[in-house]
This record gives sequence, structure tokens and C-alpha cells, in this order.
Amino acid sequence: MAGFGEAELTTVDARGLRVGIAATRWHAELVDHMVGRAVAAAEASGVTDVVVVRVAGSVELPVVAQALARRCDAVVALGVVVRGETAHFEYVCQSVTDGLTRVALDASTPVGHGVLTVDTIAQARSRAGLPDSAEDKGWAATVAALDAALTVRELSAEATSTR
Repeated sequence: MAGFGEAELTTVDARGLRVGIAATRWHAELVDHMVGRAVAAAEASGVTDVVVVRVAGSVELPVVAQALARRCDAVVALGVVVRGETAHFEYVCQSVTDGLTRVALDASTPVGHGVLTVDTIAQARSRAGLPDSAEDKGWAATVAALDAALTVRELSAEATSTR
């Protein structure tokens, strides 16, 4: 994480889209807040159909994101993975990132990656969209996924109209 350059919190006109949010139960205080920020971002973007589901941990996010991608226009994955004393952190982070990318590509459904991969809880708090946070990854991941969903929809419509 560079720690600078976060895009301004914006919205898009996503009326008519359905968004699915998959969030972990680990680090509930932070993830619950991120879910609230993701829902707020969706609603601020005009989305009225938001599905929120919870999973045990970050490794479970890709398979649930895949199920959501079958029924939603955009998906957001939220969680917190904190580095420990073993290599487990690297395996989890790589697995989650690869899995979410695969879901997005296989389903042609944007997946917002809002899984915080940090060295400390303080770093997670700084990115979780709390009142004193420097960043708001729940909001940012949601708007990014909705924006991409609108682009995919536009490209699909263009492809259909040129046939």
C-alpha cells in the first residue's frame, strides 16, 4: 500500500444494478464498518438491490463471490488479513487475490477487491473507512466495481447493436 493517492470518494449512476457484498466474520469490528460503507456507497450510487452475505474468512471469499457473480452485476469482497509470524499470510493473500480475479474474468462480472492485506491492525484501521481513517476501502471497492459493471454493460450493448 502506497499510503497516498487514493481517489476521491465519488459515486456513479448505478441505478438498476444489483450488487453483492461478501464479507468475512474475522476482524468483525472493522469488516462490519466496511460493509456499512460499501452499502452506503451502493445506495449513494442509486443501487437499491444490495445482497450482503458473510463468510468465515478471506479464503472463503472467492467461492462465495463466484456464486454472487452469477446473480449480481457487481460483487464486492471485504475482509482483513493481518500478517502473522508464519508464511500463512502470503498464501491467504495470494489465494484470495487469484480467486477473486478468476471469478471476475470467468463470470465477466466486476469484483471489487476490498480485502485489506496489512502488517498491523493499525494499518487496517487506517483503511477501513472509520472517521479517523486515511482511506475507505469499503466505499472505494464498491464504486470501482459498479463503475466497471457499467462499462461492461455499455460494451455488451455496443457489441449487440453492431451485430
